[in-house]
Amino acid sequence: MGQELKVESEEAYRLASKLSELTGESLSAVVTEALRQRLDHEEDLQKRMAAIRTLTAELRAEMLKEGPLPSSNHDFLYDDETGLPI
Repeated sequence: MGQELKVESEEAYRLASKLSELTGESLSAVVTEALRQRLDHEEDLQKRMAAIRTLTAELRAEMLKEGPLPSSNHDFLYDDETGLPI
């Protein structure tokens, strides 16, 4: 027999029981499957995030090879005395 898992949430028990009734599976089976699906989702998300971080690092490195980024100073668009757009 496996180790026990005690869940003290009435909502969790209610949801698992309802799913068990709908599927005809045991409480243990529906909880195990739900956890498996959530774990798969989270692992997939972590892999995607790692790929995005790798891609952004590569893009950043390529952009820096081309020299500094253009200035974002837009002061030339405004009148020095009034501060209004020219």
